[in-house]
Amino acid sequence: MSHPAIVSGQTAVITGAASGIGLAAAKALAAQGMAIAMLDLPGETLEKSAAALSAAGARVLALGVDVSDRKTLEQAAEKIAADLPPISVLMNNAGIGPASACLGEAGPFESILGVNLWGVINGTQVFGPAMKAHGKPAVIINTGSKQGITTPPGNPAYNVSKAGVKAFTEALAHELRNLPGSAMEAHLLIPGWVHTGLTAANGGPKPHGAWTAEQTVDFMLESLERGDFYILCPDNDTPRALDEKRMGWAIGDIIENRPALSRWHKDWADKFKAFIGG
Repeated sequence: MSHPAIVSGQTAVITGAASGIGLAAAKALAAQGMAIAMLDLPGETLEKSAAALSAAGARVLALGVDVSDRKTLEQAAEKIAADLPPISVLMNNAGIGPASACLGEAGPFESILGVNLWGVINGTQVFGPAMKAHGKPAVIINTGSKQGITTPPGNPAYNVSKAGVKAFTEALAHELRNLPGSAMEAHLLIPGWVHTGLTAANGGPKPHGAWTAEQTVDFMLESLERGDFYILCPDNDTPRALDEKRMGWAIGDIIENRPALSRWHKDWADKFKAFIGG
């Protein structure tokens, strides 16, 4: 069994498809007989990944695009519509995470929000109407992050972008389920600690605590089959129960009127430890 949108002979569009979770998803969906449109920044990484997938027997179209540039994404959509079957899976997965600071330069905020948030909005609005129009089961999967929920200190631009993805995808899911006759759904992928180029830029070996991109995609596909909207991935360090407590504490900051990000506040650290059981 699988999600009804994952159908042999139809197309999956994946952004950030040249590596990491996107590439693992491309391989998994190609194995189900889907044609794959691989969207990523132009260059050797995309070319090699597409060639390897094609050599394995998949029908692949690789397109070098910047998802923050809506015009180039629209041009990609025209090419996909002309060359591949109808789209039933859209995975808005492209993401970046350079360092940022609230009182720092605007550049990191502009680039991160452009790719991580506007890339999701652009992808949804460029590809979504045609997916809805063909009337067959279809799914949009947007890659969020636990950092968009618990918003830990360290990279505020990234947190803001992923919090925006969460809010957008929730609104999208509500909108789709209230469209008369709609056969399209939206889901939010919330990865755990995944060993990818984004999280391991130094190219070192996979830490024991991290999942592989393939494990993450396997969990995503199982969650889609169950109908989960929030695809909250564990990893080898963090079970779901701990994620739930961390997220519960985060919303408790508002309910209990605690200081912002009290989990990392020196006066609340011991209380947080007691809350999660040490």
